[in-house]
Amino acid sequence: MTGFAAAITGIGLVTPAGIGVKESWDRVVEGRPTAAHHSDLDALPVTMACKVPDFDPAALGLRGAWQWDRYSQFAIAAVREALGQAGLTPGAWADSARVAVILGSGAGGTATLEEQHRTLIEEGPSEVSPMTLPMGLLNMAAGQVAIDIGANGPCMAPCTACAAGASAIGLGRDLIRSGLADIVVAGGAEAPITPLYVSSFARMRALSRRLDSPGTASRPFDTSRDGFVLGEGAGVVVMESEEHARARGVAPVARVIGYGASADAHHVTSPHPEGKGAELAVRAALADAGLTGRDIGYVNAHGTSTPLNDVIEAGVIHRVAGPDVQVSSTKGVTGHPLGAAGSIEAAFAALTVHHGVIPPSASTTEVDPRVKVDVVHGAARRSRVDVALSNSFGFGGQNAALLIASA
Repeated sequence: MTGFAAAITGIGLVTPAGIGVKESWDRVVEGRPTAAHHSDLDALPVTMACKVPDFDPAALGLRGAWQWDRYSQFAIAAVREALGQAGLTPGAWADSARVAVILGSGAGGTATLEEQHRTLIEEGPSEVSPMTLPMGLLNMAAGQVAIDIGANGPCMAPCTACAAGASAIGLGRDLIRSGLADIVVAGGAEAPITPLYVSSFARMRALSRRLDSPGTASRPFDTSRDGFVLGEGAGVVVMESEEHARARGVAPVARVIGYGASADAHHVTSPHPEGKGAELAVRAALADAGLTGRDIGYVNAHGTSTPLNDVIEAGVIHRVAGPDVQVSSTKGVTGHPLGAAGSIEAAFAALTVHHGVIPPSASTTEVDPRVKVDVVHGAARRSRVDVALSNSFGFGGQNAALLIASA
């Protein structure tokens, strides 16, 4: 292992599996799906989704939440948990200019934008809220987090669709490696369960139509999978150099040791049929870390439960890491949180190497015979994992791969 390692010293999660790391991790390990019908979707082509349960900004102490879109609320809640786990106090920085924020999203404040567009059409321009753009723009979760924690370092919001959260972590590690930051708060946030997004994905035939059984609709790598279930949430990690963490007396949860990114340059929604871009990203992450595919002990797959992705991704994993590598997709529990997926799943990969427990692919009962890797399903598996790979692929053919190692 010859690459640069960034220590993960804190994790924050707001997911359909629960609010907080413990609740989210426990449910993912149990393999209990979160997809359900929701009455506010009744008029739409697909009425099920994976929503964050009982999210109450006031109960979480998020004062001022009225001026944040739901995706920013998720981000700030996750950041506060991650900083608390890292033993860091927002605003009490030795040098706030050395604290960076990188938070990605694929949709941004879509609920705000949809609501205000309806207001424009139904009531006229004079009734459009002046908070529309401060709430709705794609960079506003990053901006609001920087304000909330008093971080004056680089503040960026990568928009690489469903790879955004993973891109943020990879870029954050690079900031530390380059010496431009001592502490980076990185991840992704998304709140896309809205009429426009649900209808759009439904029209693309990307969503599962297993409406008679929402709890088993997201079934990654299963022979009968028929699409993903839309999710929401936020995943955040606090990263710092290993030397910086040691100087603070903090034991890392895990380490980010490799990052690779690529473009399919093929199609705006369909993956490359041979997984060319995905494989380039994975091999770039391995080269960055100075490892080979045989060093990977577990893959937290992108695993969307769509007919194309799962077989193509499994082929990439097989070629790079071999047939015996352990693979699962936590989207069987959380659904697909789009731009937040990569960071949520990187957090789960970090918890896997930390705890030695591989979450199962929930609702997967019969693995597609074209999938030639060891898909963990049925129950979690206890296994020592020294190096985990977390894959994230997005519309536009944008790919990101993270290698996460034990501390």
